Amino acid sequence: MTERPFLLLRGLARESRYWGDFTGHLAKTFPDRPILTPDIPGNGPFWQKTSPSRIEDMTQSLRSQLSITGPMDIIGLSMGGMIALDWMNRFPEDIACGILINASASPLSPFYQRLRWQAYPALFRPGRLDINRREQLYLNLTSRRHQHDAELLKQWQAWQQEHPVSQVNTLRQLRAAASFKWTQRTLQPVLIAASQTDQLVDFRCNTALASALHCDLIVHPTAGHDLPLDDPGWLCEQIKQWLTQLAIDRIK
Repeated sequence: MTERPFLLLRGLARESRYWGDFTGHLAKTFPDRPILTPDIPGNGPFWQKTSPSRIEDMTQSLRSQLSITGPMDIIGLSMGGMIALDWMNRFPEDIACGILINASASPLSPFYQRLRWQAYPALFRPGRLDINRREQLYLNLTSRRHQHDAELLKQWQAWQQEHPVSQVNTLRQLRAAASFKWTQRTLQPVLIAASQTDQLVDFRCNTALASALHCDLIVHPTAGHDLPLDDPGWLCEQIKQWLTQLAIDRIK
């Protein structure tokens, strides 16, 4: 019998390869569980397609890529967390539980917390920056531990040369994220993983979401927005402990 898959969803203008070492750590922590990493139109291998401008349409597109039926555990980073929330609410039979990483939602948090002003040059005016400079800015904004990692930056730049995310698609994805609104609690258990020193999304967005969902919240004291990049081992261990406790609680 196949174990329940993990479904991993990245954030704004990022393709699945940006999960980096996290997928390897997750596979080592859960060796019997499949890991699915689809991409939304406009990102990765679908870079020539038009990105949806609504989170709901992103969910539909991702769902159509999957051939696996039955419950999955969804892990969503940033905008991927918004997609995860929408997926859990509209297709509850698909998802057993959710892990949301540095996510946010309107109207729980104001726009200036959901996207800090430092990100505006890279996201709102990407055409003014060449790919290499833009990836450097992304790395500085999303990581606290790899800002000076020349090899990682070179890899990111190569991925964007291969699958460039257009300015139009970046703005369409921004529109989708900005217009997404939280409307109801999920039926599934949820864990929110937050970075205390996130430079892209204000940490308070996580506490607001956790309060609204009445769910568990864990906090990394030093990681950046891309928590799976900055400390994949810690995150996988936290997920393992949480899922283990869920299984124990269900038996009681």
